[in-house]
Amino acid sequence: MKINDRTLRTPSRLLLALPIAALAFSLAACGGPSRPSSDDVAEGLQKVFEGTAAGEVITEDVASCFADALVESDLSNETLTYIANGEDKQKNQEEKDLTTQIIQDSQAECIPQ
Repeated sequence: MKINDRTLRTPSRLLLALPIAALAFSLAACGGPSRPSSDDVAEGLQKVFEGTAAGEVITEDVASCFADALVESDLSNETLTYIANGEDKQKNQEEKDLTTQIIQDSQAECIPQ
């Protein structure tokens, strides 16, 4: 039986492809949470304000308007995920201040007079 160069290359290439594929999958997993949708953030906002004085003002339409502004902002995916999960939590103080500022700036547009 004669082994030529061609038969040795195919298995070698397959063996090299495995670590490359594993590296690609591990890097994709390290990317952190993906950006939540506006719909998810809107649902979370309603949960955050539920049972508070602002709970009656934050209707589905108002929450959706605020959510659009938050998702389009520079807020991190981590902070948006907290909000989407109904948590009144931000990544850090800077993001907390930015969240507050975005909601304040959006009030005139989002809350009907």
